[in-house]
Amino acid sequence: MPTTASPSRAGPHDGGLLLCRVAGVPVLLSPSWWLGAVLIVLLYTPLVGRILPGAGVWESALIAAVFTVLLAVSVLLHELGHCLVALRLGLPVRRVRLFLLGGISEVSRTPVKPAQEGVVAAAGPAVSIALAAATGVGWFALAPVGAIWLLVAQTCVANLAVAVFNLLPGLPLDGGRMLRAATWSVTGRRATGTTAGVVGAGVVAACLIAWALVGLLRDAPDQWLRLGVCVLMSWFVIAGAGAEHAAEQRRRWPDGLALRDLVRPVLQLPAESPVGDALLAAAGRGVVLVRADGIAVGLLDQTAAERLATRAPHEPAERAAEPVAAETILLDSESPDEVLDRVRAVLAWQFLVVDADGRPSGVLRREDLREAMRGRPHR
Repeated sequence: MPTTASPSRAGPHDGGLLLCRVAGVPVLLSPSWWLGAVLIVLLYTPLVGRILPGAGVWESALIAAVFTVLLAVSVLLHELGHCLVALRLGLPVRRVRLFLLGGISEVSRTPVKPAQEGVVAAAGPAVSIALAAATGVGWFALAPVGAIWLLVAQTCVANLAVAVFNLLPGLPLDGGRMLRAATWSVTGRRATGTTAGVVGAGVVAACLIAWALVGLLRDAPDQWLRLGVCVLMSWFVIAGAGAEHAAEQRRRWPDGLALRDLVRPVLQLPAESPVGDALLAAAGRGVVLVRADGIAVGLLDQTAAERLATRAPHEPAERAAEPVAAETILLDSESPDEVLDRVRAVLAWQFLVVDADGRPSGVLRREDLREAMRGRPHR
């Protein structure tokens, strides 16, 4: 199932029941999963009755419920494949969620290299193929009778289906992410890879609908089930591809723009300077407030400083400082993607930009970056 870079500010536990944590990453069960589970049980119960003629309705329903759980475990292992590989590559994972249509691993930072995206995307289908191989051995080793044999056989088929579907070359599926990684690697542009993945999603959706229509024209026994599944999957692919395209547009760094074009000149002032004087000295610059011992206490927050200056202009400027933390420091050599990811992930109004020796070289304000992304003058 797909992975995604998530800029959401909601808490990691918002959106479902916390099942467990794996490597510190919360695993959630979305409320929509229960609806999917009920549908699978209702659709799978009659099939069990046909394959195992001796099974009654309640026994068939129980087998269907166990299969639903096994399918959920399989999807979870698929997602954990994405999750653990992402963590191994230094990409933080916000959470893993199981929902109506499968599962999703929410990677908090966009991969900066195509190889990273490709490896993370391939990890999930690799796990599903391994699970299909393991259960396939059991399928052929067991006598073709009884509930255990049926559950093993259907789990094998389900994992194969998960792997094949996710390898289709359209975003937001894993195959679409692999296509994006390959195109990105060849062209050097992630946006071009996203375009390829979106086009692939259109082809995948069209093929799914065509397969459903063939079932209707040939009066296939599963024609209505096939139609429902294909329409649902097509909607999922098209909606996901649209979201990926919109996200790419939002994160696209303007051509020809360098970080140095956005940063404001930096001015160092004593932390005890009157806030009114600090505002006057700022004049469109970023202000680093420094104590007598040389320790920076923060960046002057202009909004807070203006509020403080209206009632107490002689108060120390450090009372209107925004702390400088490790996550609010940018290297002037960082790539545009790294800068964008940091700004999206950190709730800060401004960022201190330093050179290779750690010396302040400027201040990047969120509003300046936002205006530049919209194609407007940033000052």
